[in-house]
Amino acid sequence: MKVLVGGCFDLLHYGHVRFLEEAKKLGNTLIVALESDENVRKMKGDGRPIHTQQQRKEMLEALSCVDEVIALPPMNTHQDYYDLVTRVAPNIIAITEGDPLEANKKEQAAKAAARLVVIPKISTPSTSQLAKLLGLD
Repeated sequence: MKVLVGGCFDLLHYGHVRFLEEAKKLGNTLIVALESDENVRKMKGDGRPIHTQQQRKEMLEALSCVDEVIALPPMNTHQDYYDLVTRVAPNIIAITEGDPLEANKKEQAAKAAARLVVIPKISTPSTSQLAKLLGLD
């Protein structure tokens, strides 16, 4: 069973690792769709990402729970993401509780005959909170 997750994963932290470990438990292959630097800037602001997409990709690939990382090109529409989901053909799309794009991902999962699984968020600082604490943002 293939599990697909997506995100920025800029300052890799405990919450990311726990999320990825929980997602991996849902299947035997965990694929991470990694946002482009351009899309991270659009979502998080000009000071982000802190690490380049290539650096973020290498960090994710170093985790034993991650089987594959897809470095995404700049994507501008929900159709772009749906096309990716269609190509990957996951059995499960895993998201974090409170994902602001949950409705879109639910629709993509339904169209791709995948199941959407919401993984509870754990109490840990986010990348944005860490960047502020470190004076990076």
